[in-house]
Amino acid sequence: MLSKESRKEAIRKFKEQKPPAGIYAVRCTATGRVWVGMSRNLDAARNGCWFCLRIGRHQEPSLQDEWNTHGESAFKYEILDRLAADVHPLELNDLLKLKKSDWSARLGAQRLL
Repeated sequence: MLSKESRKEAIRKFKEQKPPAGIYAVRCTATGRVWVGMSRNLDAARNGCWFCLRIGRHQEPSLQDEWNTHGESAFKYEILDRLAADVHPLELNDLLKLKKSDWSARLGAQRLL
């Protein structure tokens, strides 16, 4: 059992953590199609993407069509690239866009918003 002070310290450290930013891919295992996206919070990106797909409201129509045709079990979420935690906030968006473009080209993938 943690002491009250240890517990408070653990909670403080958890709250100070920055979510990992980076590039991710959504793959349809039935067709091999790939979509590449970027996020300031990779942990939340999958949940948001899957939620939109489940309710039929994803921003990318081609991804939504594949999801509707093949179902959730045919899709995989992969983290392709995590940015270093020390990236300056003003450089983050440009770096994400650059890496998203690079990964899209490498994989022959469609880009997600």
